[in-house]
Formats: sequence, structure tokens, C-alpha cells
Amino acid sequence: MNTLTTRIKASLIELGSYILLMRDAFKKPQNSYLFRQKTLFEFKALGIDSIAIVLLISLFIGAAVVMQMLYNLENPLYPRWVFGFASRKAIILEFSPTVISLILAGKCASRIASEIGTQRLTEQIDALEVMGVNSASYLILPKIIACVCFFPILIIFSIAVALIGGGLGALMVGSITIFNYIEGLRLEFSSADVVYAIVKTAINAFLISSIASYRGYNVTGTTVDVGHQSTNAVVQSSIFIIIFNMIITKLFV
Repeated sequence: MNTLTTRIKASLIELGSYILLMRDAFKKPQNSYLFRQKTLFEFKALGIDSIAIVLLISLFIGAAVVMQMLYNLENPLYPRWVFGFASRKAIILEFSPTVISLILAGKCASRIASEIGTQRLTEQIDALEVMGVNSASYLILPKIIACVCFFPILIIFSIAVALIGGGLGALMVGSITIFNYIEGLRLEFSSADVVYAIVKTAINAFLISSIASYRGYNVTGTTVDVGHQSTNAVVQSSIFIIIFNMIITKLFV
């Protein structure tokens, strides 16, 4: 019982510390020019540099989704377009916004936490604060803005490439024609599905960037602890992505 109480207390203290750090991070930047330059750099490091891995994974998993459906749901009673329709729903609603967010959590959260953690241990953050710079705003806010703005764009790319990959998977299996697949993709298409994917991704992007920044900002000890906090950043952001995925699904459905 004492152990449980201690853990709850520690969790509440961490939550309070996280909220206070985010409050400082969202304060108005002190130097607009440097802030814009820093934000553009983060767009490249966290967004543009992630395009290749997102497209590669999306292409092959999109193909795998359709192939699995064709292998396991083959039934003469099903209309041929149902596979394209079901694949579109699965890719837009769950695969791209959730699975790709988990991939980005592994790539970007570890980078953010290790970068800020190294700056903490090498006293770069202390130097900024001595000079009167709001280190939280300068280091964290550009990363959050870059992730929240660019990750939804990555998801749009992911959806498009995954649907193309699904068409390739359909051609490889040969059970349906590409015409049947495209017919299913177009059937009862709703823009609300894409809005749902974008909103979910933006929330996931905030979770990834803010949790990783918090972990890195509060590193203490040695360089080994930077690795530990990077791992914690990936694990915690992934857990919260899954939790918020359930919450958002309940709210939208």
C-alpha cells in the first residue's frame, strides 16, 4: 500500500512538473528571428527527414493489409469492392494515424529527448538561463510546433502511399482487379475520416514532442541517464498514443 501511494504521489509530482514546463514553453518567444530559424530547423529534422521511412512503411503495410484481407476473407458472397472499401477504412482510421505515430514516436521522441538531455548535461540550458533566455520556449516550443504542423502532412502522404500499396497487393494476389479495388476506395468516401486522422495525428504529435521534451529537459546524472530518459520518452509517448487513440475513437464514433 505504501509503495502504491508513493508511486501515485511521484506520478502527480511529475504531472505537475510537466504542466509547469509546458506553461513556460508556450510563453512568447523573446527573439522572433531566432525562434523562426529554430522552428524551420526542427521542421527539417523532425518532419522532412521522416518522410522516407513513413512512405516506405506505408507502402508495404498497405499492401500487406489488402493481401491479408484477400487471403482470409475470400468468399464468393462478398462483392469485389468490399476489400478496397475495408482497406480504405482501416488505413485512414487506424493504420496511418496510429501505427505511423508509433513509428514516429520511436524515431522523433528518442531524438528530442537525447538532444535536450545532452544540452542539460553539458550545461547549455544553464547558460541560456544565465543569459536571461527562456530555455523552455527556445528549445521545446519549436519542436512542438514542427511536430504538430508536419506530422499531419506525413499522415496524408502515408494514407496515399498505403492505398497505392494496397492496389499493388491486390494485383499480386490477383483475386480482384484494380478496378474493383478502386471502386471500393471511392465508395461512400467521407472527408470526415480524413479530418479524424488529422486530428488524431496532431494530438499524437503533441504527446510525442512534449513528453520527449520533458524527459530530456529533466535529465540528471550522466550520459547513461540520457539513454534511459530517451527510452522512457519512447515508451511513455507510445503508451499515451494508445490511450488517447481509444479516447478519440470513442469521442468521434
